[in-house]
Amino acid sequence: MCGRMVMELTPELLATVFGTPKAPDLSPIYNIAPTQLVLIVRQTGGLRRLEQMRWGLVPSWARDPAVGSRMINARSETVAVKPSFRHAIRYRRCIVPASGYFEWQRDGKKNRPFYFWMKDNSPLGLAGIWEEWQGADGSTMRTFAVLTTTANRIVAPVHDRMPVILATSEYTVWLDREITDPESLQALYHPFPAELLDSYSVSELVNSPRNNGPELIARAADLSLFPGA
Repeated sequence: MCGRMVMELTPELLATVFGTPKAPDLSPIYNIAPTQLVLIVRQTGGLRRLEQMRWGLVPSWARDPAVGSRMINARSETVAVKPSFRHAIRYRRCIVPASGYFEWQRDGKKNRPFYFWMKDNSPLGLAGIWEEWQGADGSTMRTFAVLTTTANRIVAPVHDRMPVILATSEYTVWLDREITDPESLQALYHPFPAELLDSYSVSELVNSPRNNGPELIARAADLSLFPGA
């Protein structure tokens, strides 16, 4: 699964990698949690654009937007048939840029956090789907979920699921709004090549979404470099 993310990408890098207009200057966020606003990439009018959406998909027919907190991920194996996701996978796909993400490994009575990122420091492009929900007062909320797949060999010792990470060559297909047959997307759900990822254990500080700082992505052995961590 994917339950926390890191975003410390420059506007220039976002524009270059994801083919969007330059983003505004953004402060790094080292502990993005569900229900928070996240920058995503979607396609409209044949052009890619950056937009902030809330993490946790709320179907358009939901009575209460609180259901989104339980739908932060969508399993790629069932996304095309689940009532909450089957419309979005056909017509509302997006990419979620990230510097990396956290996952937890069960260690006795504790959950030990690990950080996963690209070995070459390039951004991750996570496959996402989004929806638009309208409240009784006329307010509109756009929300998203991250697709997951089976874990590769570097993630598997920590968790049996991982986000669907798209190769840059797959961005065009994923965002193509003319593609509405979910079956044609199956080839994109493969586990990302393990040799391109790296991981290490980090501090339990990440367990609290109130914490946000570079110490959260420091190797556990290097925390002495961050006073107060």
